[in-house]
Amino acid sequence: MLTQIIDTARRNHDTLAADAIGVAALVVMLVAGLHLPVLS
Repeated sequence: MLTQIIDTARRNHDTLAADAIGVAALVVMLVAGLHLPVLS
């Protein structure tokens, strides 16, 4: 699934923007996953 997302992003006109958004989303999910259980 991740490879499909990356391939789709690479086909987009704004490839760098798409990659940046994808990386940012992954980082946000990772940070949230690590911190939410601690905060709750």
